[in-house]
Amino acid sequence: MAAVGAGGSTAAAGPGALSAGALEPGTASAAHRRLKYISLAVLVVQNASLILSIRYARTLPGDRFFATTAVVMAEVLKGLTCLLLLFAQKRGNVKHLVLFLHEAVLVQYVDTLKLAVPSLIYTLQNNLQYVAISNLPAATFQVTYQLKILTTALFSVLMLNRSLSRLQWASLLLLFTGVAIVQAQQASGGGPLDQNPGAGLAAVVASCLSSGFAGVYFEKILKGSSGSVWLRNLQLGLFGTALGLVGLWWAEGTAVATRGFFFGYTPAVWGVVLNQAFGGLLVAVVVKYADNILKGFATSLSIVLSTVASIRLFGFHVDPLFALGAGLVIGAVYLYSLPRGAAKAIASASASASGPCVHQQPPGQPPPPQLSSHHGDLITESFLPKLLTKVKGS
Repeated sequence: MAAVGAGGSTAAAGPGALSAGALEPGTASAAHRRLKYISLAVLVVQNASLILSIRYARTLPGDRFFATTAVVMAEVLKGLTCLLLLFAQKRGNVKHLVLFLHEAVLVQYVDTLKLAVPSLIYTLQNNLQYVAISNLPAATFQVTYQLKILTTALFSVLMLNRSLSRLQWASLLLLFTGVAIVQAQQASGGGPLDQNPGAGLAAVVASCLSSGFAGVYFEKILKGSSGSVWLRNLQLGLFGTALGLVGLWWAEGTAVATRGFFFGYTPAVWGVVLNQAFGGLLVAVVVKYADNILKGFATSLSIVLSTVASIRLFGFHVDPLFALGAGLVIGAVYLYSLPRGAAKAIASASASASGPCVHQQPPGQPPPPQLSSHHGDLITESFLPKLLTKVKGS
């Protein structure tokens, strides 16, 4: 099965096809810059809007929707979207699609079952996000949730034998310090009586741990398989829907049976479901045009946007302690997202003032790929150079 490129283009071109090199250099460069800035804007909006929309929907007066049903609906919509993409890839041939899915999902059932582990973790993570956002201010959650960069990095070192530069280790320490400061501010500042900051912190930490492990595990599976990104996301969606229904029955089964699956659903709730279902897949497409530095900027700007929006929408108060912690996190995200060459340049500049640099890349070994730090959800890009995948969790 041919892999679908993130931009939907095919690898093969006919003799008469125009190559990128046939375009005027200035035109191609200007178009690429526009796409990069569009990618940046989409990443910022998607990163911030999901958190803000969940917070808004969970704090509206009136009947509160069941978070477990929203998780299930997001999985269903995401799976249907991937199914439509595979259907388009088969040129609308239903028979070819059915035969392909039978072979990929049922005949190769061992590969399918491997997806049960990350799917279970992501379903748990999606439910934990609702718990965390319901008990923490949106800005505080957005800052604290960047711990997923730390957990993803640690699991990648343990499970994928990756190496991190000294600058990246320093940025992870800076990240942890910034999050600790923000949480200290949250603990001292108090909050509404219907919120439990301790439960919110526990939920976001558990969500970060699950995001890091499941993301690296999913990347490892993709590296050892030939299945496309959309096929793997469809398989995740199948397991996610089933596991989400089990979680719904276990946690809120009686209440859902009594009040109905869509109890408390408003346009704002549907906006959350659609954002969670399609947001990561959308970013998986547009992030093709953004580099690691732009993704670092996007994460940083989304923190700023969440904070500003929280001030206006929820009356959030920014004090010096929060500003310091958030600033450290933003700086850490940017430093971690720097490509290895830029990191070595910064290290060399520091070494010229303080002494020789001891970190060197082993001869003949290519630098390890950068880890993406996107919500949820994660987007991993070290596997399959043309394919970017959203792994659920956002």
